[in-house]
Amino acid sequence: MKDKRVLYVSSEVVPYLPETEISSMSFEAPRMINKQGGQIRIFMPRYGNINERRHQLHEVIRLSGINLVINDLDMPLVIKVASIPKERIQVYFIDNEEYFKRKATLTDENGQLFDDNDERAIFFAKGVIETVKKLNWAPDIIHVHGWLASLLPLYLKQYYKDEPLFKESKVVTSVYSQSFDDTLNSGMVDKIRFDEIEEAHVESLKTPNYSNLMKVAVDFSDGIIKGSQELPAELEDYLADCKKPVLDYQYPEAFTEAYTDFYTTKILK
Repeated sequence: MKDKRVLYVSSEVVPYLPETEISSMSFEAPRMINKQGGQIRIFMPRYGNINERRHQLHEVIRLSGINLVINDLDMPLVIKVASIPKERIQVYFIDNEEYFKRKATLTDENGQLFDDNDERAIFFAKGVIETVKKLNWAPDIIHVHGWLASLLPLYLKQYYKDEPLFKESKVVTSVYSQSFDDTLNSGMVDKIRFDEIEEAHVESLKTPNYSNLMKVAVDFSDGIIKGSQELPAELEDYLADCKKPVLDYQYPEAFTEAYTDFYTTKILK
């Protein structure tokens, strides 16, 4: 993977959030590519419970300052950056006062999903792509982790389909068992359709539950990695029928060779 450019887009990354399958792999996979001489960028949301002082986040003025339109509202995009100690890895944080200031990630103190998680997901997807455009950094692979990042494949392949920077970019999505009960906001489809994305592409999001979100991510990805040993049966069946390269679950201590081979022979072929 020497000199290849890999963009990692994740809902969570250690050391900024606690260890989970998603946050750990969103650190280990970029570190692997870094060691192989590849170029990497990591993007995640700047949740309000991330300690900016301890992790030395600072705003990147030249990347901040544009507004993203979410459901007909102008939402300012703020970009912050930090370096993972000892790894020479930079992490970019997508921030917005309205969506990410609250001192929590995806649920309130009662464990209830935030009602605007659908808008946060749209903002995150658009924010990442707009920032990479400003960096003028064309990724060979974009690897997506976590359901809050799951709209990125759809937006990249539809909303930004005429953007020349991503013409050669391939999208990989890791599908995990780490999900949520219930559904996101029932108006999610209308907010996506506001961006002139065809209803046929998001028909399943009329019921915006975890499985349907991941199905849309799968539909617009070039390859899939099973990030958990066990997935919901509905998603296992969907992956079995998706006619795309699928890498089975790899144990964290032995994923390097399998991921590298998948990237090089199935995705970049």
